[in-house]
Amino acid sequence: MAHSLSRVAPAKINLCLHVTGQRPDGYHLLESLVVFTQFGDRLTVSPSSEDEFTITGPQALGLPVGAENLVLRARDLLREETGHVEPVAIKLEKKLPAASGMGGGSSDAASTLILLNALWKLGLKQDRLARIALKLGADVPMCLSETPLIARGIGEDITPLSAVAELSVLLVNPGVPVSTPEIFRKLERKENPPLPPLTALDTAPALFDWLHRTRNDLQEPATRIQPEISHCLSALLATGAELVRMTGSGATCFGLFSSQEAAERAREEISASHPDWFVVATSLLHETEAFDHV
Repeated sequence: MAHSLSRVAPAKINLCLHVTGQRPDGYHLLESLVVFTQFGDRLTVSPSSEDEFTITGPQALGLPVGAENLVLRARDLLREETGHVEPVAIKLEKKLPAASGMGGGSSDAASTLILLNALWKLGLKQDRLARIALKLGADVPMCLSETPLIARGIGEDITPLSAVAELSVLLVNPGVPVSTPEIFRKLERKENPPLPPLTALDTAPALFDWLHRTRNDLQEPATRIQPEISHCLSALLATGAELVRMTGSGATCFGLFSSQEAAERAREEISASHPDWFVVATSLLHETEAFDHV
């Protein structure tokens, strides 16, 4: 019998997010520099006599365990695409807050595809997995890559980046709910300037210089809807982070630091003053996460 396989499903961070238009079908056109972190949920898949799905971890409360969960949708779609129906036990250790702008569900789905492709020895190449992933949502193919990238269109047009500076990041979520559709409705302008021309981003000064010429167009409407996001941004600014911004449609905010020590000090400061917030210091992921044989 094959061993269990396990891997981290990393958090996805939009270092910038420009809304550049809207299609006739209502989908918004975006341009974003996307990176992933070493911190995330953890997926484990094991051979089983029948299908099982369990969710544990500090952020498990209230998550759906039925067919609407993206993990099970990924499992079932892979079966549809390949005809492989071997039962599997899947365990999700949920560490990322749900609906927090960090792509947790999409990353979980991508890791499910990667793990089951290996467990079931399907041998599907990256491009085939990406086509399957797109059926689960525009964010899932980029989460499949786990490397720094520029995303355009509705998120499906992906350009991998050769190198992005190695930085530490502090993730802070104040625990307030946000509605992505409501934030887009509150967005006053749907046609905004695109990202500036890409330059080399492989050193911290170059990356910060480029990022300071970008923005997150969803940050302003999000803070109007949930003022607590502004408090979160202010707390990060007070730590001396090199760049402070909201990721995605929130409510998670992040601060970038040149050293892990600085990020850890900032984590201690914010955790002490806001013990009820989600606060994690981690670093950017620069290589695709491998899976472990358990």
